[in-house]
Parts: sequence; structure tokens; C-alpha cells
Amino acid sequence: MYKIIGADGNEYGPVNDEQIRQWIAEGRANEQTRVRVEDASDWQTLADRPEFAGALGAKPLPPSSFSTLGYSSPDSRVLDQVSGPATGLIVTAVLGFLANGFMVIWFLVAGQFQALPPDLDPEIEKIFQVARSMGGVVSALLGVALSALVWYGALQLKKGRSYGWAMTAAILALVPCTSPCCLVGVPIGIWALVVLMRPEVKSALQQLP
Repeated sequence: MYKIIGADGNEYGPVNDEQIRQWIAEGRANEQTRVRVEDASDWQTLADRPEFAGALGAKPLPPSSFSTLGYSSPDSRVLDQVSGPATGLIVTAVLGFLANGFMVIWFLVAGQFQALPPDLDPEIEKIFQVARSMGGVVSALLGVALSALVWYGALQLKKGRSYGWAMTAAILALVPCTSPCCLVGVPIGIWALVVLMRPEVKSALQQLP
């Protein structure tokens, strides 16, 4: 059994030699891929391991249109399953961008005109206005950042690339305090989580390395 360092820099295994040969054939591992025997401490390249010489000498299989990051393509049925939730998460993110962008403008422009308790000292009133406006701006900018995370995770899900980012997008869309758009995000987040928990989807999106 072996452990290897994948194209993303993470360690995977233990796996057997047949699995590694399959990755070599798919173009997901090459001569420079680092590997070590499970019980050993020293890392080598696959080129240093004679048992993989034959596999490395074979011509890799042509990459699919979904392997641009070094991952093999999930089954088309899996991509069909995640397409709807991914589109919903993208819509949620876009609505979050728009809503929070509007709030940034609102707090910067209109926040200073909001009513404050009467008979306040002018200096204190000015401090209240600035603090309230800045607090609103910071909150809205946080919403923009969270929308960006949902958008990125949704794109990864759409392309069948990253289970971790897909789960992150679904959870952020689902949690009321962080969702870019609660009315839309909560049901879509639940939908995405249900799909992502299906065994065939989880397995396909967690392909290694």
C-alpha cells in the first residue's frame, strides 16, 4: 500500500499499486508525483519506483472536459443532479451581491440623515451618525464577502470539482445569519445539502487525488 501527494498538495492513501496505475493512465499522476510506501518515512517520485515504470511509459488517456484541475470527470448523471442546486446557489449569491451592494450605498449616503434621539449634543450626534453608518457598511461588506464564497462554491459544484467548496456554499446559503438572501438561500441550501449527501454525488465529487 502507498500514500501519494496529489495535484492539490494534499496527502492521499493508503491506496494499492493498481489504483496508482489507474491514476497514471488517467493523467492524474506522473513521474514527478511524490509517493511513499505506507510504512516508510521517505518520499520518492513515481519515477523512482520500478514497479510503476511500465505504467509511466504508457500514453495517458486523453483528459475530459472536466479535468482541467487534475480531477477526473464525475459521471454525467451526477452532474445532472448537482446542476439545479448549483444554479440556485449562483442565483442566491447574485441576489446577495445586489442586496448588500445596495446596503453599502444606503449606509454611506442616507445613513447620516436617519433620525436620532432629540436633544443630543451635536458632537455626540455626529459620532452616532458615523458609527451607525460605518457599522452598516461593515455588515454589508461582510455580506458581499459571504456572497462571493457562495458564488465560488456554486461554480465548483456546477463543474463537479470540489465537494468541500460545494458544502461550504450550501451551508452559507442555508444559515439565516450568513445567507446572502435568506428567503431564497434557505430552501436552496437545504436542496443542495440533500443532493450533496447522496452517496453517488459525494463519492464522485471527492475523487482523488
